[in-house]
Amino acid sequence: MKKVFSLPDGHTGDISPALRNWRGARVLGINPSVYDFAWFDLWSKPVGLLALLRFLRSGGNEVYLVDCLYEARTEPLTFGRWRVERERVEKPGPYRNIPRRYYRFGLSGAALRERLGARPGPDVIFVTSAMTYWYRGVFEAIETARAVFPDVPVVLGGTYARLCPEHAARSGADFVQTRPLSCLPLGSPAMDLYDAPSCGVLLTSRGCPMRCDYCAARRLWPEFEQRPLRDVFADLSAQMSLPTVTDMAFYDDALLINRERHFYPLCRHIRERYPGLRLHTPNGLHVAQLDDECCRTLFRTGFRTIRLSLEGTDDFTGRASSGKATVSDYARAVASLLRAGYGHDAIETYILAGLPGQDAANVRASIDTVRSLGGRPKLAEFSPIPGTPLYEDALRLTPGISDEPLLHNNTIYAQYASKTLSPDGLQSLKDLAAGRE
Repeated sequence: MKKVFSLPDGHTGDISPALRNWRGARVLGINPSVYDFAWFDLWSKPVGLLALLRFLRSGGNEVYLVDCLYEARTEPLTFGRWRVERERVEKPGPYRNIPRRYYRFGLSGAALRERLGARPGPDVIFVTSAMTYWYRGVFEAIETARAVFPDVPVVLGGTYARLCPEHAARSGADFVQTRPLSCLPLGSPAMDLYDAPSCGVLLTSRGCPMRCDYCAARRLWPEFEQRPLRDVFADLSAQMSLPTVTDMAFYDDALLINRERHFYPLCRHIRERYPGLRLHTPNGLHVAQLDDECCRTLFRTGFRTIRLSLEGTDDFTGRASSGKATVSDYARAVASLLRAGYGHDAIETYILAGLPGQDAANVRASIDTVRSLGGRPKLAEFSPIPGTPLYEDALRLTPGISDEPLLHNNTIYAQYASKTLSPDGLQSLKDLAAGRE
């Protein structure tokens, strides 16, 4: 078979037209390590990269994967998650005065170089990216790949590349994917590229119909699109054919939309075909959708980890959150979840803190409300995401975030970059949410 392999002209844009014609290329995908103050495995997998590798393999290309987080596993946690290697590292300049330890989570550059050297020489390398403030791991992965394969072109994609294309152009990649991959079928990650995955990942929709001021979903995916159920079933079947998979995490931003036609049939399929499979929703469920029937369905189908997207009970946070949930919606949802069989500790509820213009007293009141209604508050610290309305507000407070994505870090932004909250004030809110106050 004749090999067809080419990159588009220029350094940024959409590589999709070229990908449709590739045949016989050897493709290497890299999921970089993470540099941050903290990192937890919330069923983390590079779904976009895995879907791309599956697409290319189906077109007659040979694909390989090096996942720097997966390959640095040290010990199992609950529900198919893992602890990974971490090493304390020197803090970069913008964090130098932050009184917290800074780490690399995942493979070191030397360990990645060893892994790459053991792989067949590729024709092209794809590096993915997630949080904008994790770009240090991205740069390291590209630098290491170039050292091992100096003449092989590198393509950078993912969330950071889409949200910060000018900054991503400094990464050393030959091409930066700045648009949605139009050639790529929604979902269908190649989970079989892992040697023994304990958790699968399922994406049944893309985008979100809400317009929350702090969220980049609509910038990344302008239209909300739900997959045909037959495709979701096929994806689920492929992942469940792997003998080590015991858990499945849903990556949807709006899993319960059109639930009668979409979510409920999927749940019936899971109950019939995969009884005992443990299910998880780390991205948060829309509170307004949680009535008795929906909560019974969640419990009967095997959803073990549920997170609720309340965000706050005050008018300011409600407007920033598209008015998607009221206190009465939340009270009804908690009561329905309890009646369905969930315990109070299982009803984790996201409360936003550190938004520009937000009053900390309202965060405290939201935490109190969640506790009084029987939920478990979980503080979610604000991160300014380029292209969102609240990013513009954050930019007025902290102009430097436009040049340095490290300042987007939710661990430090509100306390140290914008001073929206003091460190003591944030710790007080964390203590209240955890029941220590």
